[in-house]
Amino acid sequence: MKFARYVFLIAGIYGLLVLAPQYFLEAKTGTAYPLAVPHPEFHYGFTGVALVWQLVFLAVARDPLRYRLMMILGALAKFSFGIAAHVLYVQKRISTLLLGLATIDVLLGLLFIAAYIKTAEQ
Repeated sequence: MKFARYVFLIAGIYGLLVLAPQYFLEAKTGTAYPLAVPHPEFHYGFTGVALVWQLVFLAVARDPLRYRLMMILGALAKFSFGIAAHVLYVQKRISTLLLGLATIDVLLGLLFIAAYIKTAEQ
């Protein structure tokens, strides 16, 4: 159970640190990447939903057995971005930096699956 706690605690804290600044970077993101989304509600909607998932990860870290099913959903959330970003990178549509962040998400998704399997023993 310690493994699951640490994995989800690290994932939640990492996600909060990476995502929270996005609330203040809408204009910079729009100028840094030429294909800016013309609707700011998409930027803030994504950021808000993604931040809520980080809180879910922290809840799982508190009680992995109680929230065990959320581990699978968390893994799907991580894979949905991570795999899509890898495909976009192969198509030369995203930067190497974004690929690196996506790779972290894929690794966290794999750790979520490992945590799900390990908590089954308890």
